[in-house]
Amino acid sequence: MEPGIRVGIGHDTHRLVAGRPLILAGVRIEHDRGLSGHSDADVVLHAVTDALLGAAGLGDIGDAFPDTDPRWRDAESSLFVRSTLDRLEKLGFRPVNLDVIIFAEEPKLGPIKDRMRHNLAGLLGLPPEAVNVKAKTGESVGHIGRKEAIACQAVVLIAPRNHAAPPSGKSL
Repeated sequence: MEPGIRVGIGHDTHRLVAGRPLILAGVRIEHDRGLSGHSDADVVLHAVTDALLGAAGLGDIGDAFPDTDPRWRDAESSLFVRSTLDRLEKLGFRPVNLDVIIFAEEPKLGPIKDRMRHNLAGLLGLPPEAVNVKAKTGESVGHIGRKEAIACQAVVLIAPRNHAAPPSGKSL
């Protein structure tokens, strides 16, 4: 594969159900319901995994970590991200920055966005300034607005390992 700067986009949605922990961006959040799924159902890490895979032209999360494989039953989604980062490194790529939008009517995510941002930065080996986390409600519309589900979209930039890293710090 010819290394170059690439962009990937990922998306995931999971239904909220009783009896499961709520985990977003690898952070356990106190809530009366969690997300239904084969793994821990972390929609943020699933969207990030999909974005990384897409940027490298490696298919999607369902190809790489099928829900029909018992190895992924109740797995921590950070395993998907780490495995994908290993694949990218073998191809000569590294992540440069990440932007995610979490769509949830509840719980209110504003107070924990910074924890999620730092967790994502640590997982991707990026400075926190290279990661952004936004939270949006469903404005009482659709499955998000009715508090039936949580979704996430992620956009990631990857570059060849030898490509100069952007300067650290806040930009204008």
